[in-house]
Amino acid sequence: MSKDETEIKERSETEKKPTGPPKSVFREYFESFTVTLVMAIFGMTFILQAVTVPTGSMQNTILVGDYLLVNKFIFSPGGNPLPFLPMREIARGDIIVFKYPGNKLHPEIDASRRPPIIPYQINYVKRVIGLPGETIEFKNAQVFINGQPLPEFRVIGEADDNISALDTREVEERTPEDKWNVYYDEKTLRDAEYNERIQKAGQSGRTARQTGYEFGVEGKPMKVPDNSFFVMGDSRDNSEDSRYWGFVPRELVIGRAMFVYWSCDRGASNGDFFGCVTHPRLDRIGKFVK
Repeated sequence: MSKDETEIKERSETEKKPTGPPKSVFREYFESFTVTLVMAIFGMTFILQAVTVPTGSMQNTILVGDYLLVNKFIFSPGGNPLPFLPMREIARGDIIVFKYPGNKLHPEIDASRRPPIIPYQINYVKRVIGLPGETIEFKNAQVFINGQPLPEFRVIGEADDNISALDTREVEERTPEDKWNVYYDEKTLRDAEYNERIQKAGQSGRTARQTGYEFGVEGKPMKVPDNSFFVMGDSRDNSEDSRYWGFVPRELVIGRAMFVYWSCDRGASNGDFFGCVTHPRLDRIGKFVK
């Protein structure tokens, strides 16, 4: 036997031979699925998060029935950018998702909701208006930052006629029996509970909006605390935001709303899952939020 044949024989004998039966097709698919699932869970935990929008406080930037993907990795922790990572500080105009901090001045308001709103347990989506250390003031319903008028993100609203645009009622999204997720059409809305948003005219013939603001009082400047933000909804007259319950601490910010990965007409779908799947708003899907 030649030297080459001897080396080949010795190498083949020393090579590790596979032990046990070969993997089945099912096992290979199962392992691939498990790895994919673990990676997806990791991504949804540390990088991305999906949220749904149940209210119209960000109309028409974000619509009721939009499903958003949130980038949890874009903002640097503590506001300090980390080297070699695509992170940045929170900026004015960012649409952020955060844990609701609660109404610390009037906690009874949260408790009176049906169901009660529990601070830190529900996610809100709003636009950043004021940054740490800035002074915010409201004059004639306009926002001023450090004495300078803020470019408006506000959406007045859309309607087919002038009268419809003059909405004087603020509808509480519940029935008198405290049942939730009820679809209101034109008939049932007439019997829904509502609060007056415009007072009756006085002797001067002028009207004034009942705001209930604690942090957005006309002519009363306020300074944004360190590591906190002042946020508002784009549909300003239909948004409960920092004007009511105060500032958002940095540690409660989850991330920045990126784009709409699904959207459905809640009215046509009656709010249920199957209806949402069968009544998509195709023009909204894939739309970036800005």
